[in-house]
Amino acid sequence: MTSASPATFNPSTTPPARVIVGLSGGVDSAVAAHLLLEQGYAVEALFMKNWEEDDRAGYCAAAEDLGDAQAVAERLGIRLHTVNFATEYWDRVFAEFLSEYQALRTPNPDVLCNREIKFTAFLDHALSLGADAIATGHYARIMQDAEGYHLRLCADTEKDQTYFLHLLDQAQLARAIFPLHDLTKPEVRAIATRLGLRNAAKKDSTGICFIGERRFREFLATYLPPTPGSIETPDGMRLGEHQGLAYYTIGQRQGLGIGGIANARESAWYVAAKDQARNALILVQDSQHPLLMSDGLDGLCPHWIAGRAPAQFPFQCQARLRHRQLLQDCEIFSIGDVGCRVSFRLQQRAVTPGQSMVFYHDGECLGGAVIERGWNA
Repeated sequence: MTSASPATFNPSTTPPARVIVGLSGGVDSAVAAHLLLEQGYAVEALFMKNWEEDDRAGYCAAAEDLGDAQAVAERLGIRLHTVNFATEYWDRVFAEFLSEYQALRTPNPDVLCNREIKFTAFLDHALSLGADAIATGHYARIMQDAEGYHLRLCADTEKDQTYFLHLLDQAQLARAIFPLHDLTKPEVRAIATRLGLRNAAKKDSTGICFIGERRFREFLATYLPPTPGSIETPDGMRLGEHQGLAYYTIGQRQGLGIGGIANARESAWYVAAKDQARNALILVQDSQHPLLMSDGLDGLCPHWIAGRAPAQFPFQCQARLRHRQLLQDCEIFSIGDVGCRVSFRLQQRAVTPGQSMVFYHDGECLGGAVIERGWNA
């Protein structure tokens, strides 16, 4: 691979490159906008409203976020556009989210949200407004060389968000800027404090992308009605009753609704499997139980940021099966148009169908796949 350099638009042109920042109301996007101004870009901002269901319940806090975005834009002296992508979000992200849960898988809506909303709907809208590029407050790095654009790990290993960005392609990276790539979160907050931004200490958003924090089982039950069934051990001992297999995920420990069990040792229980045929939830008491451990996994719909798979297989690399997991040594030893097979040097715990497996090599995010199933040799 040739030597790579940071991917940037030249702000010294006349007029300077025009960038629209996705201003969420949070501190990261606010500081991203400030940094672009310092670098000489012509900066504007856009606030996206992407969820309208149950607004009155107060979960989305869209009005509060918009107020924070307006305050930031005024403080920085930049124009703020607003747009409603609720229809796009429902059709492209939330419908798939529900479909996956209905199939008893555990999807990752943030991954799809980035591809479909932040780097498709937002990008298209920004270009229609005359922008040359968009920018966000993601913690990731884009590099460019003769082979194209590369998504790489950022300086803050605790905040790195390449896991959630692995479905981006060359065209999307070509029009994207991540100004925070060399900063840590404490440094970002320090900049916001120095600028006098009212959201300098605002807590990070959590929960479902653009929907926010909520009692998840109650929220999901609004769309997927309860289907009660038996909670059992692997050998068939009944432990209680679940409210619906869709409400649980592999490896889950909290919220299982069982207390002390007669003839069972006092130890934490974990979700190990879902028996769809019998509508039974299978629990075990050992966090390293064989039912929770996998030597490898099969993945669906592999995506490569470069637009092509590695030239040769088997291919040695690293992978993450969840955000912030330490990179795990692995080998991709077969690949097809619709799937891939991966083995790991160390057994992996709680391989969860529907979640993302993301590949890395020498600090670069190569792409990833949707986990179909774990397996043991």
